[in-house]
Amino acid sequence: MSTSRRAFIGATAATAAHVWIPKPVKGYTAEEIVPVIPQKAGISKWDLDTPALCVDLDKMERNIAKLQRTCNANKIAVRPHAKTHKCAAIAKMQMAAGAIGICTAKLSEAEALFAEGIDRILMTTANLPPAKIRRAMELKKRYPGFIQAVDYDQNARELNDAARAAGVVADVVIDVAVGTRTGIPPGEEAIKLAQLVDKLPGLKLRGLLSYDGGAQHINGFAARKERALKSIEENARTQEKMKSSGLNTEIFSGGGTGTYNIYHLVPGFTDVQAGSYIFMDMQYVAIGNVDGQPIYDDFEPSLTVLATIVNNRFPGRLTTDAGAKALTLNVPHAGVIGEPDMDYNAGSDEFGSLTFKEARKTWKMGEKMELIVPHCDPVVNLYDYIYGIRNDRVESVMSITARGHSQ
Repeated sequence: MSTSRRAFIGATAATAAHVWIPKPVKGYTAEEIVPVIPQKAGISKWDLDTPALCVDLDKMERNIAKLQRTCNANKIAVRPHAKTHKCAAIAKMQMAAGAIGICTAKLSEAEALFAEGIDRILMTTANLPPAKIRRAMELKKRYPGFIQAVDYDQNARELNDAARAAGVVADVVIDVAVGTRTGIPPGEEAIKLAQLVDKLPGLKLRGLLSYDGGAQHINGFAARKERALKSIEENARTQEKMKSSGLNTEIFSGGGTGTYNIYHLVPGFTDVQAGSYIFMDMQYVAIGNVDGQPIYDDFEPSLTVLATIVNNRFPGRLTTDAGAKALTLNVPHAGVIGEPDMDYNAGSDEFGSLTFKEARKTWKMGEKMELIVPHCDPVVNLYDYIYGIRNDRVESVMSITARGHSQ
């Protein structure tokens, strides 16, 4: 028996009478939204709420000193990349140790670090959208120590126009590609772009940068060295041609944590942009050292995430409160300090799963463990603060100044 149209409409109206219609509600004001408050300095590391991002200050300071000392001996400068730590306090430590400046990957990172007192920043990627170009020129107006990259002619002209409109002369380096990720190919194209920049009245050519990301994680020092030097040969020839034609090449910057002790062999090379060396991670630990050993021990793993055991009820398995939202990448797996035979899987959003045949100790519910992160750069960007640890106590609480600044 079919339902008539009149009966259907009547039934619908009766149902509608019981439908809840929301009324306007008052939202929270800015004053009512409580920010995340860090725990205070002076407490034990083991009393931190978890997951917590920690750095061993002694190890980090040794890492900073080691890079500076090595580069000084090799007669090249240090210009560390802040995309790793995004932290003004750490950038100031690097500058105090002798760095000639700091690199950033994004414009918003540069803005945040300049605002906290870092006065020399090289932005290693190009600004293309008009809004970013205008912001870059305003930044240059406020902070004379700002240098930015360019890798094609139209962008150079747009930078020039914006610089003139802002009443500044913008310092520029040519991003000369090593590989295919960013930059203009080495050779005549790069030289023509440099010549164009040199002629534009709103721009000042400062040199070039050439970063080979693909060389940093090659296993084995000998293979890494061979690849790094081979890949940058054309860039070095380009730099020499630029210099011989009268163009400014005072900056020839690149290199990283895996090649910091290789690039001084590149003719004309001026400074290393290493970033991860201060913290280290499981990706870098596995690349091997200069002596041919499988563990890369040039720098000490200083960055850890502190996690809490939330389940120990199943044989050969533990669960922590540090999953993908605390560690980002899951390959390679995080390392467990003190438990080298445990496999730590952070594939779950909220939880980390550890599997093992035999543990070195009995882990209790609520007990805390320290993890070496898979890849330090994205992990840092998850946290508001990093706790500086010395002798197992919180000595300092450092704000991640440019957290979330990826524009």
